[in-house]
Amino acid sequence: MVFQKINEIAELKNISYEVRKDIICMLAEAGSGHTGGSLGLADIFTCLYFSAINHDPENPSWKYRDRLILSIGHVAPVLYATLANAGYFPKQELLTLRKFGSRLQGHPGRDHGLPGIELSAGSLGQGLSVAVGMAIAAKIDSENHTIYCIMGDGEIQEGSVWEAAMSAAHYKLDNLIGIIDRNSLQIDGRNSDVMEIEPLTKKWRSFGWFVVECNGNDHSEIISAIELCKSQCNMPRLLIANTIMGKGVKEIENDYHWHGKAPSKQQAAQFIAMLE
Repeated sequence: MVFQKINEIAELKNISYEVRKDIICMLAEAGSGHTGGSLGLADIFTCLYFSAINHDPENPSWKYRDRLILSIGHVAPVLYATLANAGYFPKQELLTLRKFGSRLQGHPGRDHGLPGIELSAGSLGQGLSVAVGMAIAAKIDSENHTIYCIMGDGEIQEGSVWEAAMSAAHYKLDNLIGIIDRNSLQIDGRNSDVMEIEPLTKKWRSFGWFVVECNGNDHSEIISAIELCKSQCNMPRLLIANTIMGKGVKEIENDYHWHGKAPSKQQAAQFIAMLE
């Protein structure tokens, strides 16, 4: 049975709140992990899994499902929290994050036995190449599903991303939608200080992609942008989602020091109280 999609923005906002709360709790319990990007992507993941993509939590290997490739594997907490809220596995398992023997490791792995994982992710810059291969295979097999690939804006400093982007345009992969988490920060600071990536929209368009930008923390804008991407034919589509690292917890928003830092249990209680 295909997951029933939600169209009410208020309900999607409530789900994003639950996802963020779960992210904070699981990271505090683990004592390590990536807080900033995970919180920033909660609205994107909520809109994807609860409104946009075709999937079935009761049958994760359903042949006709859309595929979601998480290239930035270190934000695994937002993927895990979203999958749990969608019913892929019990929410109490979230508290096993990064523990020995857990199915929820610091980076998602297909060999860990967790349902809903399409790619073992860790080394940045590889996800789009995998997504391109999956999109080509779907074309060859005449399968009508969409492959989504979520990338970080710091990650696209990797040259392999641009090789994959060139290939996607060459093969006219209109079954592929890339999503860039554009929070303008990475582990060492601002993108513009580490390695400038602008003009981002012009670059992707010059590579032959249809590009749309949106507020990546506004559910209405996200859903509209995804629908606009879906309407384009004969070329790969890209959504540049302008997000806020640490979104929902004002104390840590736009602070790159929280890229790879987990809250203490005391901080977690404070952060949950601050959640929008």
